[in-house]
Amino acid sequence: MDAQPTAPVPPPGCPAHHSGARVPLHGPGFAADPQAYYAYLRHYGPTAPVELAPGVEATLVTDYSTALQLLQDSGSFRKDARRWRDLSEGRISPDNPVVPVLSYRPNCMFTDGAEHLRLRQAVTDSMARVDSRRLSQSTEQVSNYLISQFGTRGSADLLGDYAKQLPLFVFNELFGCPADIGDRVLFGINGMFDGINADRAIEVLFGAVGELVALKRARPGEDVTSWLMQHVAKLSDEEMVHQLALLLVAGNEPLRNLIGNTLHRLLTHDAYAHKGGLIDEAIDDTLWENPPMQNLAPHYPASDMEFAGQKLQAGELVLVSFAAANTGPALTAARQAGSNRAHLAWSAGPHACPSKEPARQITVTAVENLLNRLPDVELAVPEDSLVWRPGPFNRGLATLPARFTPAEAVRRTVPQAGPEAPARPEAGKANGKRDRMWSQFLNWLTT
Repeated sequence: MDAQPTAPVPPPGCPAHHSGARVPLHGPGFAADPQAYYAYLRHYGPTAPVELAPGVEATLVTDYSTALQLLQDSGSFRKDARRWRDLSEGRISPDNPVVPVLSYRPNCMFTDGAEHLRLRQAVTDSMARVDSRRLSQSTEQVSNYLISQFGTRGSADLLGDYAKQLPLFVFNELFGCPADIGDRVLFGINGMFDGINADRAIEVLFGAVGELVALKRARPGEDVTSWLMQHVAKLSDEEMVHQLALLLVAGNEPLRNLIGNTLHRLLTHDAYAHKGGLIDEAIDDTLWENPPMQNLAPHYPASDMEFAGQKLQAGELVLVSFAAANTGPALTAARQAGSNRAHLAWSAGPHACPSKEPARQITVTAVENLLNRLPDVELAVPEDSLVWRPGPFNRGLATLPARFTPAEAVRRTVPQAGPEAPARPEAGKANGKRDRMWSQFLNWLTT
């Protein structure tokens, strides 16, 4: 007798099972095992009904080819979040925790058509001017500094002590932040993602970026901020602030998670120890199977339509699950036969990540330098005791405890960033240990 097909298995404790409710992409159950949720969601077809937070409904695209179709169809789907029907009609409270990530701002992520092209071109052209050699040097300097803070102890949290901090320091140098502004940028971004006084953190971040724009108007340099300001798009001060905040914030969270998830993979998969080019392969495997942003790319149908066999209403929130699309059963053979970089972790289409090459370069340098400095680093706790941060969008660990033979202090070198290297900090500008981290880094470099 032929075997009967088995019914999809719901995730353990899934409150949507048998209830007719949308599948929740929040809470500890989802954070612990999102792939179990994606496997269950696939039984709906290429798209599935989900809940991002209590009361926030969305349609999630879980199929690779369907995701590509959506990401490349800027005629049928729009990015302007002012189209989001549930928010504009008051069915979602503005203080819902997912609203800050999805709500409209005048930047290239939330615009369409000619306005998007103008802002996007300014961003991509400015990022294209980043010198890869300078970026590697800066990343290595930051890496050495952070390792110097914990390397002699023989143990560290590679998330809090390393992966979380390194992108912020590198971006501060890349964007030409002097110490007092850089300290507040660090405080603002950390506060936003840690959920500590988030409103105040956002206020501090945008205030600091505004001061950076004013500074570079008066004293331009060889940095992304100045190049963006000098672009033929002639961005206003408000447009400058919003593009820079997008680059700083969007660059921080995915890069933090990519570095952390790659280190996690290297520390928990022995096979990489016996392969050449292990870091590049580990990064690619991470982007396929554990991408730093697992569900995002918000889109809104321009009109009522049918898509992938489902009826969508104009202004309905539709997101792409990069994690589900990358790991669909039909992709296994195709991935083995084709390019190992055809994943959707960087998104695709006109709104694909404009900084994927610098992000990859930073990750390679950060991971490689850590492994060179701490060659016997290993996980300090059982893998199944690690906790993943909750939330529907990001995919990252809360901590990554590690142990290693204590390292010797690295020789301190002055950065070779040219005449516009960040100025030494002014006394009294920073408040609190975490706020002073950028100033402390600059002092370390020049002492």
